[in-house]
Amino acid sequence: MKLSNATVFITGANRGLGLAFAREALARGARKVYAAARDPSSVSLPGVVPIQLDVTQSDEVAAAARACGDVTLLINNAGIAHTGGFLSETSLDSAQRHFETNVFGPMRLTQAFAPVLAHNGGGAILNVLSIASWINGPLLGVYGMSKSAAWAMTNGTRIELQEQKTQVLALHVGFIDTDLTRGFDVPKLAPEEVVRSALDGLEAGASEVLADERTRQVHAGLSADPAVYLQAISR
Repeated sequence: MKLSNATVFITGANRGLGLAFAREALARGARKVYAAARDPSSVSLPGVVPIQLDVTQSDEVAAAARACGDVTLLINNAGIAHTGGFLSETSLDSAQRHFETNVFGPMRLTQAFAPVLAHNGGGAILNVLSIASWINGPLLGVYGMSKSAAWAMTNGTRIELQEQKTQVLALHVGFIDTDLTRGFDVPKLAPEEVVRSALDGLEAGASEVLADERTRQVHAGLSADPAVYLQAISR
């Protein structure tokens, strides 16, 4: 779908990648951009409409869908990332927090906005996923599990929404230079670069965007022998 004259709803739009999505959507001619955040007063970008939203709260998701009935593009960007694998005493609590935001959050938004998109001609959903959807290791084990589940949800909803002509795009990417990766001593991509790749793919009708070379290498290695996912995630 094209961004020109689109009405865009972005979760986690007050900073980082979400803020970059909002800026680029406006630059590409979006008619309206809803910038959703837990604290709408933290949304400072001129030209957007701040929306109160905690993606873990079903009532707030439902209220947002009722208030924003003109949406044609939903960008599920909000997410959390904490370090840690699966064997610590806190891993189950961490997994629950990750799934509430990274899996059930986009699922809630998708369920709530699918009828809105259908009413407005189909539109599109863009889910921000990760290279960690495919490879894992102790550093980001639980986070990676949540992104693997979000990838499965994305692929399933793409099929379910075909009949109403809703494009569903998965954005896979490595480390991005945002607050989420502060303290990680790894190569990072600029948010603006990632957003341009994602929206170029969206406008070209893509179902999947691999935003950087490392992600493309890992994707190619899924069918290698030995498969790339049999190794721990690394730089």
